Amino acid sequence: MSKDKITIYDIAERAEVGISTVSRVLNDSPNVTDRTRNRVVKAIRDLEYRPSRTARSLARSANRYLAVAIPSFTTPFHTELLKGVRRCLASEAIDLLLCDLGSINRQSVLKDFLRRGALDGLLLVGVQVDETVQEELNTSRTPVVLIGSEWPGLDSFRWDDVEGARAATAHLLEEGHENVGLIRTHLRDIENDDRFRGYRQALSDAGRPLNLDLVVHGETKKHRGFSEETGYEAMLKLLKVDPTVSAVFACSDVQALGAWRAIVDSGRSVPDNVALVGYDNLKSSHYIGLTTIDQRMGEVAERATKLLLQRIRGEGGDEREAELVTPKLIVRRSSTREVR
Repeated sequence: MSKDKITIYDIAERAEVGISTVSRVLNDSPNVTDRTRNRVVKAIRDLEYRPSRTARSLARSANRYLAVAIPSFTTPFHTELLKGVRRCLASEAIDLLLCDLGSINRQSVLKDFLRRGALDGLLLVGVQVDETVQEELNTSRTPVVLIGSEWPGLDSFRWDDVEGARAATAHLLEEGHENVGLIRTHLRDIENDDRFRGYRQALSDAGRPLNLDLVVHGETKKHRGFSEETGYEAMLKLLKVDPTVSAVFACSDVQALGAWRAIVDSGRSVPDNVALVGYDNLKSSHYIGLTTIDQRMGEVAERATKLLLQRIRGEGGDEREAELVTPKLIVRRSSTREVR
């Protein structure tokens, strides 16, 4: 390789780091560990790199990029997450890139995104990591924090959905309801659905039998089944199966909104005829008085982003963090006539 054609990209590849790390070493930034700095310096010496004035200028101005790879930008759930990320980055000189993974072939989309360019860090939201994804992340050498899933050796934040669903269902049972229905998504295997497991656990704890006729879903595939349309369809189905059902736990707030509309369209009211609980604590849920499970989405996104920034700067040690976040029941008027 000709010396005059060697670039910081060659140095980054030789040192097995990102180009932003090479830039920080060239500018004597303190935010680089000694071990990494030595590796970059060795690569510079081995390749006999002589940065030009232009190269040094580019290194000084090199932007740092943090990406959020997410299944959808249109759901209220993911919107709240992105707000948390942006709040955390407000005072940082970092550009935010967004990758829409879609609902199918997410691993393939993620792989293509990682191969398109160097990233300083990645927040990976709602994607189940496997060996293929792990290999791609290792190849890119990009610091990553998972939100909504976990994998050995990676930092992660995920929610205890079993406990959240248990609390939602237990609340309805404690209100005296005998028949508690469940609206879920048909795009998850029922035995691997944590929210179904929490629903089932609450019934078991109360000594109630599980009636699978009361476990329903809509048919549309929009947003992986978490939509007003599926909530509406499922609620009508549930009322047809058992017109006496007096309480419903919907596995998302948007499904609960659709269910609420179906209850009203059938000539009933919330909570007088049917008590209703959702999941997510979206902003709209507060305005309509929907009892729900608060996942503290914005807070979790901020904490995950702060942790990722620490990893980018080489701070925080080598031990990975894997946090299980416990959701909180928020009681409003949709599930009880008198909010205690």
